[in-house]
Amino acid sequence: MPALDPLLALLAVLPAALLTTLPAPPAEEPLFRVTLLGTGNPRPSIDRFGPATLVEAGDTRLLFDCGRGAAQRLFQIDGAALLRDMDTVFLTHLHSDHVVGLPDLWLTGWLFGRTWPLPVTGPKGTSAMAANLTAAFAFDLRLRQEDDGRPAEGGRLKARDAVPGVVLQRGGLSVVAFAVDHGPVRPAFGYRIEFAGRTLVLSGDTRATDEVAKQAQGADVLIHEVVSPEAERREAAVTDPKAIERILARHASPEECGRLFARARPRLAVYSHIVPSPATAEDLVPPTRKFYDGPLEVGHDLMTITIGAKIEVTTRSGDIR
Repeated sequence: MPALDPLLALLAVLPAALLTTLPAPPAEEPLFRVTLLGTGNPRPSIDRFGPATLVEAGDTRLLFDCGRGAAQRLFQIDGAALLRDMDTVFLTHLHSDHVVGLPDLWLTGWLFGRTWPLPVTGPKGTSAMAANLTAAFAFDLRLRQEDDGRPAEGGRLKARDAVPGVVLQRGGLSVVAFAVDHGPVRPAFGYRIEFAGRTLVLSGDTRATDEVAKQAQGADVLIHEVVSPEAERREAAVTDPKAIERILARHASPEECGRLFARARPRLAVYSHIVPSPATAEDLVPPTRKFYDGPLEVGHDLMTITIGAKIEVTTRSGDIR
């Protein structure tokens, strides 16, 4: 058999060689997305609803805190689906501004078709609160079952008191509760959420503490509460100076947050639960920058953070229907 021409031999193997050396296309990362539904505090505000943070990890939907207007924000961005299909609600603590939206989410989700109990996890006292809410809404629960034919299971709260540690483990998703320092408000939690090799940390209401810095070490995103002492003294709806100072003592100033961020070095630091609500970036960013030079966002309602190889910050939109 005649020898194969060297050029023809090279051409014959060249396509296979190219196929073996071309890099494989990057695998699509699973959805890991955070939406700040409410970035405010007890002060009523059209611009900043009560504290509530939606976390979507793959097909799992978690809500951390359920302040004023949480149900409206969920309905605004996704109609009935998120209200009905929320997998679990986690509470950082039981201050009213963090839980006042829970009856709305619970009962409206039931009206929109939820047929299973709404799981709620939080610190000690969560189960008692759920039992009292059930008693408070007994008339509505009974009437909607008898008159509307709503399934009883969908009208239940499946509440549990948790302690620091793993509070959810599901299909590569892990949620860990850790203790924070919110002054006399005890227990109070922050949460560390791990999914698809990425980490999100929510501080809850807290002073700047070593524990938050430890939990957030190298996190992709750290969402931390903040109080501007100058803006609070200037803008507070509370008039008692001693009450204002108590508020300041239970939260973290921008300078304190800046030191914490510099220790933790997250890929992105975000302010939420902003006290007072009228505080602006001018009140918060310059004092933070005295100690921290990394990526920083001042949160606003419907700010959305997609966590992956890149961290994308956008604003989620939707029309209330």
